[in-house]
Amino acid sequence: MPRPVWKGHISFGLVNVPITLYSAEQKTGLKFNLLDSRDQARVRYERVNEVTGEEVPWNQIVKGYEYEDGNYVLLEDEDFQQAAVEATQTVEIEGFVDEAEISSLYYEKPYYLVPQGKGEKGYVLLRETLRSMKKVGIARVVIRTRQYMAALLVHGDALVLNLLRFAQELRDPGNFDLPTGSLKDYNVSARELDMAEKLIRAMGMEWEPDQFHDEYREALLDWIQKKVRTGETTAPAEEEAPPETTEPVDIMELLRASVEQRE
Repeated sequence: MPRPVWKGHISFGLVNVPITLYSAEQKTGLKFNLLDSRDQARVRYERVNEVTGEEVPWNQIVKGYEYEDGNYVLLEDEDFQQAAVEATQTVEIEGFVDEAEISSLYYEKPYYLVPQGKGEKGYVLLRETLRSMKKVGIARVVIRTRQYMAALLVHGDALVLNLLRFAQELRDPGNFDLPTGSLKDYNVSARELDMAEKLIRAMGMEWEPDQFHDEYREALLDWIQKKVRTGETTAPAEEEAPPETTEPVDIMELLRASVEQRE
């Protein structure tokens, strides 16, 4: 059972539902240590006082905000809580929107909300109402000293709180050199469009996330295990990058061949 982030409640209108917040993420990345290549001893980071050059123990380290050059305000955990005492452990729903209104670009990190005590009735009521109306709650929540905008949505039997990026955290696509204009502007023919649609229909599939996995991680782990078994120290040969070409591409022929492979 994962550790809870905190216990609090969902608040919408005058209704309060007691919940516990759990991270929905499960990290599976490989962990590497930094070693000295000469003797394979661990390389450790030290917390060093930049004035004295001495190592600083953890119990002497505090957070500080530099409000002007060289001058700091020291902050402790109580200071962060004081900034938003009432909101610290509350999922405060401000309103509801249609699911389709939120672009996938905004979704950042999911958390499961689990009902506590006598909160099951309110939990189920909110969950099934959101499900039937295809609505998402827009909320504010404070997690580990930072306030987030979040979406409260339904996933199976769970209410999920998915942290959202603020608009200012997303780069404006207008800053990039993206193609604009119509199909005609880029000489895309009706036949090419029709063939592309056929290919997309031929490649149709059910969304089954369990069938996808981190193939790179698995291949790297297999290679590491092989090195452990055999004592090999050579790296695998790098694949050659495909040569770049400036010759015109016959998109229609590529589409037709792709569709034929799917038929």
